[in-house]
Amino acid sequence: MLQISDLHVQIGDAAILNGMSFTAAAGDSIGIIGPNGSGKTTLFNALSGFVLPQRGSITLKKQEISQLPPYARAELGIGRVFQNFGIFREMTVLENLVVALESRMSVWSTLMPWTATSRRVRDEAKSYAAQVKLDGKLSHKAGSLSGGQMRLLEIVRALAFGAEVFLLDEPTAGVSPKMKDEVSGLIRHVQQLGKTTLIIEHDINFVQSFSKRILVLDQGKILLDDSPEKVRSNALLQEIYFGKMEASAHIS
Repeated sequence: MLQISDLHVQIGDAAILNGMSFTAAAGDSIGIIGPNGSGKTTLFNALSGFVLPQRGSITLKKQEISQLPPYARAELGIGRVFQNFGIFREMTVLENLVVALESRMSVWSTLMPWTATSRRVRDEAKSYAAQVKLDGKLSHKAGSLSGGQMRLLEIVRALAFGAEVFLLDEPTAGVSPKMKDEVSGLIRHVQQLGKTTLIIEHDINFVQSFSKRILVLDQGKILLDDSPEKVRSNALLQEIYFGKMEASAHIS
């Protein structure tokens, strides 16, 4: 479904991604870890179109997309969940979901709010809100929600939009321990629907629970690509995070 080949991204004089290559099949669940500055968020920016690579290719469902704008990639099935929440904060919960659903429809079908189509869209939006227990907050501005509720809204909005590939950038950042369980449950639901998920996380225990594969990034390259168990037991993982001297102490 998704193929990244020899991806290079340079911002100013800094080379952020240095020849990154991997593939993700439909329904894959891939965790992405690495120290700060390793290129994790830049990779997501490149996949979703917020930065353009200087070299390499990104192919989604056999279509080359590396130079397409973000909206075109979203229409092809890429859904991005941002670390700092990408919802429309001044819109209500209902409006956030209606916009996602209407974006899949023709312009003419969304211009007449009194039609049966419009009523159906609102009913469907309410159904999505109920999935994440936000049906009691439909008229609330999204920005008034808690961090966990905003994250739930952002993920379920991507579902409503029809995303097939979910790029989840630290989905539990800014989320309370109680709501973390709710977010985790929604991610599992997304995976059970057969969606492809790529998850950036610093907590290897958390990311391991959702991932069949883990990519370990360092200095814009993939140094490890294996099962969670094999990645955890690889001495290179500790070397990447702690350096050679510290890793020796942790391993011994």
